[in-house]
Amino acid sequence: MKKILIADDKATSRELLRTVLERQGYEVMEAADGEEALQKALAELPDLILLDLQMPRRTGYEVLGELRKDPRHAALPIIALTASAMQGDRERALAAGFTGYLAKPVPLVHLREEVQRLLQTKE
Repeated sequence: MKKILIADDKATSRELLRTVLERQGYEVMEAADGEEALQKALAELPDLILLDLQMPRRTGYEVLGELRKDPRHAALPIIALTASAMQGDRERALAAGFTGYLAKPVPLVHLREEVQRLLQTKE
């Protein structure tokens, strides 16, 4: 079973994402801030991370930077999540090293498609 880490400071967002992903058969872990996300990612080695860009203790960009330094996470699919999507944000996130980008509220069909696409190509 593939493991997915959801890192978002909003409990309602984590709950919605967790419910959808668990129904798709994924094992789901959660983190409520950037530091917790980093520690869980390093300890648990998930197959994919959904990472909010604006969180307390460490931003999504900071977490991404730390994870990409670790060879075990160099190619890990990491999807940026943001509620404040502005023009050019998607391009900036992808240029920074995110594998995907989803604006909140995330259309659930897009979430399922993106997760499935990234996990099918990962091995």
